Amino acid sequence: MACPPTSPSLSLDSTIQPCVLSPSAPSTTFAGATTSLPPEKRQSSIFRSLLGRISSLSVTHPTASSRTDAPEQSGEALQVLGDFRCIVELDRGGVLEIRPVEPGELESTGTLLAETFSESRLVPVRYAHLIAFLVKQYLEERRALEPHVAVLVGFYKERDAEGPAQLACTAEISFDARGANAASPTPHPPPDCPYICNMAVRKSLRRRRIGWHLLEACEELITRMKVKSEVYLHCRVVDKGPFEMYRKAGYEVLKTDSFFIWLSLQRRKHLMCKKLPPPSDDTVNNTSASDDHPS
Repeated sequence: MACPPTSPSLSLDSTIQPCVLSPSAPSTTFAGATTSLPPEKRQSSIFRSLLGRISSLSVTHPTASSRTDAPEQSGEALQVLGDFRCIVELDRGGVLEIRPVEPGELESTGTLLAETFSESRLVPVRYAHLIAFLVKQYLEERRALEPHVAVLVGFYKERDAEGPAQLACTAEISFDARGANAASPTPHPPPDCPYICNMAVRKSLRRRRIGWHLLEACEELITRMKVKSEVYLHCRVVDKGPFEMYRKAGYEVLKTDSFFIWLSLQRRKHLMCKKLPPPSDDTVNNTSASDDHPS
């Protein structure tokens, strides 16, 4: 199945989107700056607005110590999360390995998310590095909430190719109310249920069904974490390709934003849900899969 561009930063929209000028709304005011300002002043205003939101990427500001005061089940959950690996052999000859992000990979993961965000929102290229900085801090805060949150990354490598694999995709999962992002987009998902967001696939590697396998890996990890089986995600109404992918994967639309959401300068979104089947007895920690799903 082809992997079209997804709408990555749905949980980041409330932080970054209000600070980005809309190229299609020349008279709209954003963050105290209007498009009637000279370019140099407009750029400075947007820059200050983005910097002003760096400390508010999430409502809480957890630190690494947050991992030690988790419920009793957190020890087992951290073990499950740390051992998770999903290895997929793609039909074009490449191998995709999906696993939790490591600290040294947060910058490159933030850059991938920022590039995809900028592409889907038509953000000027000159702001991409600043958005990447914001997203990296967001990822650091979210990763500090493990095992209530997981950030997955996928690395792709051509079979028999030399050199390291390249970062191909990423996704974020919140498993329960403690990991839920307080700034989640509308329609609001239940905070105590698993929620998938910030899915992104590198542009040069799309149409290889990497997004499909990333979604499957998210669902498999949710099953192993022994949390609620109802999984939620958002999809923008304008993103027809991702919407069809989610529908084929078994997700159904529960609610859709009203047209009034445009007043807050946001795109309308579907809230979609899928009930996962119970875990099977043959579930293992290392999974190899062939690219044999229907397109």
